[in-house]
Parts: sequence; C-alpha cells; structure tokens
Amino acid sequence: MKKSLGAKTIVYPTPVFIVGTYDKSGKPNAMNVAWGGLCCSSPPCVAISVRKATYTYGNIVERKAFTINIPSEAYVKEADYFGVASGAKADKFSVTKLTPVKSDLVDAPYIREFPLILECKLTHTLEIGLHTQFIGEIMDVKAEESMFGDSGTIDIEKLRPFLYAPEVRAYYGIGKCLGKAFSIGKQMNTSDEDKATGS
Repeated sequence: MKKSLGAKTIVYPTPVFIVGTYDKSGKPNAMNVAWGGLCCSSPPCVAISVRKATYTYGNIVERKAFTINIPSEAYVKEADYFGVASGAKADKFSVTKLTPVKSDLVDAPYIREFPLILECKLTHTLEIGLHTQFIGEIMDVKAEESMFGDSGTIDIEKLRPFLYAPEVRAYYGIGKCLGKAFSIGKQMNTSDEDKATGS
C-alpha cells in the first residue's frame, strides 16, 4: 500500500547542476540548481528553474546565457557552498578557489575544475510560480579528456557525478551499472514471444 505525501517537489534523484553566470559588472557567479534537466533533442536544450530572488535569476535575464557545470564527487563541498551562499554577498569563486573561464560561445563563465560543461544561450523563459524556468540551447559540451572510456564516450565511473535527494537534503554518489538502456528491456519482448510460440 502506498502512503500519500501530498503535492510536493519530490523526484528521486535530481541533478546537481552548477549554473555559471556573469552579473552586470562582469563578476562571475555560480549557483547550485537541482530543478533542471534535458528538455529537447533538436535543438539540444536544457531547462533550469530558479527563484526570482536569486542573484542568478538577474544574471540570466541580463546576459541571456548560462553554463551548466557538472561537478565530480571530489567537489561536493564546493558544490554545496554554491547553493548556500548568495552571489550578491560573496565572491564564490574566491571562497572556493575554483577558476571561472569565459566561454567563447556564450556570455557566461564555466568552471575549469569541473569535468563536464554545457554552454547555453537563453531561448525561452517561462514564469511558472515561485520559480521561473529558463530554457537554454546547448551550443557546446566540453568534457575533460580523462573522462572518456575505451568506447570514446564519457565514462560515468570516471566522471563520478553525484545526485541530490530533495526530501532528505543529501547528496549521493552513483551506484553500479544495472544494464544497457534500449537493450535490457528487450528481454521482456523475447520472453513474451517465447510464451506465445511455446518455446
């Protein structure tokens, strides 16, 4: 039996996106955003939702651009700090000793030390309620060469991203691989066909 929890923002897991922006004066800022994800394949787009009260909200509206920075587990403290401090009061890059790098493609900084970066230009803005959703077209994805596996694609076990559990406000590492997507499910069809044919 399932227990009703009411209308809440609970999804397991949510991503840890560190959103990079510049303010009006050109100061780089970074914010930890959990409300987000990929939202379109063509053109490739990602969506994030932030409150108007945040410094990042004003930066995105001003600059029409942002970056998504995926930290590895080694930077969990820095990633959390980006979510608890305000860019209006603190120089987050100075405190964390991380390095902002100016994107050549969009008017936003990315974080040199983080292994995976999405550079995005703002294409749509949607007022939802407490949060505003910003949709950014992904202009480029940058990944450290050390993150690639033998197949030439990003190896999640080398990347070592981590996830956020909103209800308990905690970060978790990734677990073991359970199977190949668009492959393991085909075993279900095979079983049904076998039953139908009596094999």
